[in-house]
Amino acid sequence: MRFTHSASRTAPPLPVRRSALWTFGALILASAALLPVGLSSAQGVSDSTNASALPGLGGAEGISVSAERRLGDRIARSIYQDPDYLDDPLLVDYLQALWQPLLGSARARGDVPPELAERMAWELMISRERTVNAFALPGGYLGVNLGLLAVTERPEEVASVLAHELSHVSQRHIARLMSREERMAPWMMGAMILGALAAGSNPQVASAAIAGSTAVAAQTQLNFSRDMEREADRVGFGVLSGAGFDAQGFVSMFDKLQQASRLNDDGAFPYLRSHPLSGERIADMRARIPQGPVAAVSQPTVSTPAPPTTGSPAAGLNLDLPGVRSGGPGTPTAAVVARPGPSVAVHTLMSSRARVLAENGPDRMRSWLQVGQGPNAKPGERYAAALSALRLGQRDRALELAQKLRDSVAPDARFVADALMLELLLSPATVPATPTQTALLVDLRDRALSGSTRASVMLGAQAAIASGEPQRAVSRLQSWVVLQPRDALAWQTLARAYQVQGQSLRSVRAEAEARVAHLDYAGAVDRFRAAQSLPVAQRSADSMELAIVDSRKRDVETLLRESLREEEDSKR
Repeated sequence: MRFTHSASRTAPPLPVRRSALWTFGALILASAALLPVGLSSAQGVSDSTNASALPGLGGAEGISVSAERRLGDRIARSIYQDPDYLDDPLLVDYLQALWQPLLGSARARGDVPPELAERMAWELMISRERTVNAFALPGGYLGVNLGLLAVTERPEEVASVLAHELSHVSQRHIARLMSREERMAPWMMGAMILGALAAGSNPQVASAAIAGSTAVAAQTQLNFSRDMEREADRVGFGVLSGAGFDAQGFVSMFDKLQQASRLNDDGAFPYLRSHPLSGERIADMRARIPQGPVAAVSQPTVSTPAPPTTGSPAAGLNLDLPGVRSGGPGTPTAAVVARPGPSVAVHTLMSSRARVLAENGPDRMRSWLQVGQGPNAKPGERYAAALSALRLGQRDRALELAQKLRDSVAPDARFVADALMLELLLSPATVPATPTQTALLVDLRDRALSGSTRASVMLGAQAAIASGEPQRAVSRLQSWVVLQPRDALAWQTLARAYQVQGQSLRSVRAEAEARVAHLDYAGAVDRFRAAQSLPVAQRSADSMELAIVDSRKRDVETLLRESLREEEDSKR
């Protein structure tokens, strides 16, 4: 989801080049050698599984939580505008099904204290990149490449990476690296940003920029970076186990990365550069596996009821993933559940989706289509084939494959196949829909609108607009954005629904709110002004909405001034 950048008084974001900022978090962690700081005095990190296994690292004195969050917001604002930023509700819901139990576990363990839970963003951001990577950014933002989802075989493998990155945030590793910022020369910070920019087109150039920017205390800082990785492993293992996931996911993911480090040297696994593996780290995780069940039992947990569902999975669309409560990205309210996360069958389909969405060339998609059409094709292969057929312009074939998938997929993964079918039915068609297709669209639409997850709400609203019932989309989305005001896609879809209804004032205001959700305050102010400039007849017809526009414009103008002031202060 990308928004047009306004040419008016926008707060200057960090420099952007395609894919550059997706490496920024990894580069910050990998750039520990840039910072002239040593290990601080030990401060233990609670870990009931093995409290004495590693010394705790020093606290994050210096940079405050609010300052780190402001820096993270600046980076996030630029990422939202990057062409590689992907807001795919199905994949977001899938990652949330893994993320929320982990976050609940970290809070229950005390790794995420109330202040951190309240003030950090805790938002997952997906990149279209095929490379295998995930990374923590300042302020509680975490990036996940499609490539990571594409190469994993089980949900706990992805969960282990998320637990590791969550621990980088909870232990404030980025803040530690920046805690002595007053000792960092401006040219040094400039080298880091230049390295991030160079990474957009050439990771080797970025590494050279980082390595060449300093030659002081290299060994000390490399030790610091290594200790941070070990701490993130240790804390992340406890978080993963405490959430109820199979801790073997840590080891199997390490095995995949270790094999990749031996067989691949083509830059496809940047996670290995920012999170270097060592035999010691792998052995430590293997040694902890017998203690995993003990850790899971010993961690305090809070039970939460299963989310409401509509209909049986075999009957129609049901997008309520296990482990996901009604709410949008970054909502740190989910508790640990007895059996968290989606099944292997669901992961297989989501992995196939990630693989196809990350691909730009037609050759691989043709290959996936051929494999998926075979009589013995597996569900993941059929899913990849159907989505590839759609992207190749073969809609009818995609519908046929999606129906075969619905008929053969495991019951607990049926909702993924149903969502794919609804997505296909909503795609542009060259011929009118058949009565059967129309009836199926209506059935899936109604089930989606009654769902409680983000994917069901977005797909249901889009289907309501497409089927000539925009008021149903408006009603569902209005209640959604009240609870999730930072859901830009929801605001954009609501803007479309209002526009179909001829409610221009409300439509333009929803467009403005979408820009606010992506921290583009200047663009939002422009849209609020556009709403105020509509013809008098359109403005006077909805006086209450116009009053909201006036009030929101003043609020966002205040945010814009603060953003500009922070930008100026950061240059001094």
